[in-house]
Amino acid sequence: MTTSSSGPPPGSSSDTPRGLLDSPHLESGIRKSVRRLMPMLVVLYFVAFLDRTNIAFAEEGLQVDRGVSAGAFALGAGIFFIGYALFEIPSNLLLKKYGARFWLARIAITWGLVGAAFAFTTNDTMFVVLRFLLGVAEAGLFPGVIMFLAEWFPNRKRVQMFAIFYLAQPFSQMVGGPLSGVMISFGDRFTPFLGWQVMFFLQGMMAVVAGVVALFVLIDSPAKAPFLTTGEKTAMREVMEHENAVKDSDGPRGIVPAMLSAKVWYFTVIYFCLQIAVYGTTFYLPQQVSSLIGRDVGWEVGLVTAIPWAVGLFACYYVGRHADTLRRRRNWGTIAFVVTGTAILVSGWAGANGQALLGIAAITVAVSAFLCAGPISWSFPTAFLAGAAAATGIGLINSIGNLGGFVAPIMRTAINDVVPTETGVWGVVSLGVLAFLAAVMTWGTRFFTARADDLLGDTPGAARREGGR
Repeated sequence: MTTSSSGPPPGSSSDTPRGLLDSPHLESGIRKSVRRLMPMLVVLYFVAFLDRTNIAFAEEGLQVDRGVSAGAFALGAGIFFIGYALFEIPSNLLLKKYGARFWLARIAITWGLVGAAFAFTTNDTMFVVLRFLLGVAEAGLFPGVIMFLAEWFPNRKRVQMFAIFYLAQPFSQMVGGPLSGVMISFGDRFTPFLGWQVMFFLQGMMAVVAGVVALFVLIDSPAKAPFLTTGEKTAMREVMEHENAVKDSDGPRGIVPAMLSAKVWYFTVIYFCLQIAVYGTTFYLPQQVSSLIGRDVGWEVGLVTAIPWAVGLFACYYVGRHADTLRRRRNWGTIAFVVTGTAILVSGWAGANGQALLGIAAITVAVSAFLCAGPISWSFPTAFLAGAAAATGIGLINSIGNLGGFVAPIMRTAINDVVPTETGVWGVVSLGVLAFLAAVMTWGTRFFTARADDLLGDTPGAARREGGR
């Protein structure tokens, strides 16, 4: 992966951001890179998100067949993120050392083996330990890909690339929900094993296969890409070197400065609030849908849970493709968080009042909104982090932010225990509150920008920044 902080030679035609971005070689190089890299990255995240959240479909089976308690399930659902957080930054630094191709493949293979081991869960302790190990094994995948994309694609294209990568999340739930339901039903009816065992084993093996394929598909940097011409390699190298030089002069340098950066922690809080909404909704989505439509978790619930993700897939792609200016990123990000919080509150009210259609509609809006917020949120820190600071800062934002996935199920369970209701409405409501804080903070990014945002290429930097306010 290219990490040089030197810009293009003085006097070259690419001295200015506009000259760099207008290169036809750059455009053709980006198109080729998208076709080669993005499908593999989407597959990796598709399987990762499937393995993170498939426990939602196994909750009842684990409780009935293995006696896993509700408290252990909530702890196991969240402790994944403790293992993930502890090993996130080390994993990113190792990715910088060994290259994205090898390290991302290693991550997929090891988490797939752990994911398959869930088929042999026997008690509370084993379930919680495996969830922790799954987080350890997967640590570094998401931030590693974010860092990888930030070094392959310039700022102007980055939200679009992040959005394409994020499409794996709704796609995994749109396809994964029915797939998990079918695997459970198939396992129960046609194998000597329990349905949830079959689901865990098959989906774990999918990750192993994806990791092996990634070894042959991913490329560490444009300079090593055999599918690019010499001109395309040069154009992509120059624009990224120029951007990295700007980021190196604008942001923290090195591991410790990145960990102490106030801006890094600012975006960590935003991401934490986002993950509260994401995982608080995702972990309990099958159960919430089951309650709304009055059906047991199975293929019918799986089909209904696919609806929010199908709609979210199109919303995420549309916003990602068009969020190509600083003003749009800030405004659309703020709106996405407000809509997320509001829709989660409405879904809680609908569930408490037996309004099935309104509940499904509100969940659909919430999922679509937080999927749009994710790629936009990552565009801000990747505009000022480079090199070792990027490995550390991106890892820190993702690891601490992802603790929202640990807090969400525990918070929802605790609030439902303190304020018990038949529908658990207050636990749902609690998940949407922090989205409004994230909205305020996203709007607050208008008070600080990064010099690399000038490479968005929409208008001259100073005028655009002022006009964006």
